[in-house]
Amino acid sequence: MKPADREEGKNMFRLWAKEFKDNRMLRDTTICDDSDETRTHKVFHALEEVCYVFDLGKPIWLEHNIDEFKRHAKARFYQDSFIEQINFDFLEIQVIEED
Repeated sequence: MKPADREEGKNMFRLWAKEFKDNRMLRDTTICDDSDETRTHKVFHALEEVCYVFDLGKPIWLEHNIDEFKRHAKARFYQDSFIEQINFDFLEIQVIEED
């Protein structure tokens, strides 16, 4: 993002998503969003994009996911958050930048 964009009121938001299995990262991606949406909408849209990129069904936000995300801007989705079977231990999302 160019500095001029920030001056125009654009808010950069970046979410980092990682799949882990046996304490090793299998793959990761970063989703950027500079829209004028609310933070919550940006998180949901970024998670949808992650699921599209990784070819996953959308995870269900359980109470412990919500609590963890509120405290640390990070959440881990285990098998209990997915309807279909997953071939990794967990999907972790983390907000790494927001203005």
